[in-house]
Amino acid sequence: MDCVTILAQAAEAAGSEAAADSVVPVRLFWEHIVSLGRLEAFMFVSFGAVWLFYGWRVFKILVVISFALLGLTLGMTVTQRVQGLDNQLVGGFVGMGLLAILSIPLMRWAVGVLGAIAGAIFTAGIWHACGLTEQYIWAGALVGLVAGGMISFIVFKIAVILFSSIGGGALIVAGTLALIYYYTPTKVQMQNLVLYQQWFLPVAIMVPMLVGIIVQNKFIKGSKDWDI
Repeated sequence: MDCVTILAQAAEAAGSEAAADSVVPVRLFWEHIVSLGRLEAFMFVSFGAVWLFYGWRVFKILVVISFALLGLTLGMTVTQRVQGLDNQLVGGFVGMGLLAILSIPLMRWAVGVLGAIAGAIFTAGIWHACGLTEQYIWAGALVGLVAGGMISFIVFKIAVILFSSIGGGALIVAGTLALIYYYTPTKVQMQNLVLYQQWFLPVAIMVPMLVGIIVQNKFIKGSKDWDI
């Protein structure tokens, strides 16, 4: 076995160990992004623009959709981990229907929860972008969760703007990256930018998010009859 082979195997082992220790699943996000078709990517950008600029108008629908997806994920996770429950699809649909139905009469609470989650994602993104210890990213997320939750439950408008802006920004970025990946000749460089530059994804999401917060705040101020 020559030196080149030994070095290659050592590098592969080190990369696998780093991936195993990784807390933020950036590679998983990237795999989902590049798996999008062109039509799906365009839909992500279009739907994300609606979330970003007009989330305040259709926030009730967005809340139900968000809680349905959350219920789907929780239902499939619980079904997978509980012994004796094998059908993840059924568990997912049960969780999806349950949370979607509950979110309708508990709309203000649901919006507050989504605002708290958005705050946690925002501060966790800042933590990750600054290159702080990844294993303690939960501490940064906890700060945003508490702050976002307190603000969201006190000022309803802020909760709507916060969760719809970060959701719209994430959809636009995912769709845009997928389209760029399809049409750019430098796929490897783009992949390396996403996977190995910690600041890139958080900044890419925060920029449209901040734009959405500013625009939606102006729209809401100009709409006198807006309320839950």
